[in-house]
Amino acid sequence: MPGRPTRALVSFGGLVFAAAIGRGGKTAFKREGDGATPRGDLKVLGGYRSGSLRAPVISATKLGRAGARDGWCDAPDHAAYNRYVRLPFGASHETLARPDALYDVVLVLDWNVRCRRRGAGSAIFLHLARPGYEPTEGCVALKRRDLMRILPHIRRGGCVRVV
Repeated sequence: MPGRPTRALVSFGGLVFAAAIGRGGKTAFKREGDGATPRGDLKVLGGYRSGSLRAPVISATKLGRAGARDGWCDAPDHAAYNRYVRLPFGASHETLARPDALYDVVLVLDWNVRCRRRGAGSAIFLHLARPGYEPTEGCVALKRRDLMRILPHIRRGGCVRVV
């Protein structure tokens, strides 16, 4: 969005939605911890849904159920960097089962996953936005109703383009 470096527009099937992106804006030179959203075509690799969600989630991408033992490693020096991990986990990581609703539904985007480079950024997800579209740590975030609207149409291998 012009003049708002931590906001974006997401276009899907002729529809346009407001989105939050990283506190560091967009970058072509993503680094671990910079808070920026990487520019490029980010393929959908899979996803998770909160194990505590009661309502069904209709999705074209298979969603695993995330619970208290599910995490994502963000420690560049660890062999599991930018990979799913089981908790407890000794190195730095994110917990996929969060107390807030941000990860109620998460699509894992292929930023530095299939071809990893240490320190080039981890855990770039498409997930739910905070109220007021507060910036993310580098992910793309949509309002719940918007994500639920497009989720039935986003397949594994589909692309989220950040320009």
